[in-house]
Amino acid sequence: MELIGILIIILGFALKLDTIAVVVSAGVITGLVAHMDIVQILSTLGEAFVTNRTTCLFMLTLPVIGLCERYGLKSKAVMLIEKAKGLSTGTLLSGYSFIREATIAAGVALGGHPQFVRPLISPMAESAATVKYGKLEEKDLDKIKAHSALADNIGNFFGQNLFMANSGILLIVGTLDSLGMTVDPMALTKAAIPVAIIAFVLCVGKNILLDRQLSRKYNSKNNDLGGNK
Repeated sequence: MELIGILIIILGFALKLDTIAVVVSAGVITGLVAHMDIVQILSTLGEAFVTNRTTCLFMLTLPVIGLCERYGLKSKAVMLIEKAKGLSTGTLLSGYSFIREATIAAGVALGGHPQFVRPLISPMAESAATVKYGKLEEKDLDKIKAHSALADNIGNFFGQNLFMANSGILLIVGTLDSLGMTVDPMALTKAAIPVAIIAFVLCVGKNILLDRQLSRKYNSKNNDLGGNK
């Protein structure tokens, strides 16, 4: 019965209910099932929030990014890409993925989806395709957005273990140490290097396929329109 909180979270997310309300409700109900009084439950929730409050710092960036978008951040990014007419969508996303992986490997976090992908990378990738092929279909714009998110995820996920003081490495070391297994963080970092390289190569390959799909579709469509004229 103590695991009922997990079921509540799964159902709440599946029904797309308010995230905070679902998590708090799951915590309270789990505490009641575990025979904790309301004071103990609130105390536990408060301690958990204080301990992990730094995870909420990203929320401070959201209004800043919103203001930047309102005053032309996205438009400036699009104008920049329109000047680089030879740049393809796939090349742009591969370059961003490399930068993301390299910076986080050095211990520098760019911010991810809220700070870079949505206001900058995704509009720039869409603009690179629009400059080449003209107006795109909605499903192709969605595909470019998905590839933009993928480029960030690949760079972040596989690059973070290349820095021995990053949270991923420390979590692995701490977990294995609690199980009685001593692991050298540097050895883990070295083992992560080939995995990161393979992931980046696969990401580049996927971006090349995206470019080819867009080129085949819209060049063929433009040729048909030209022939009809």
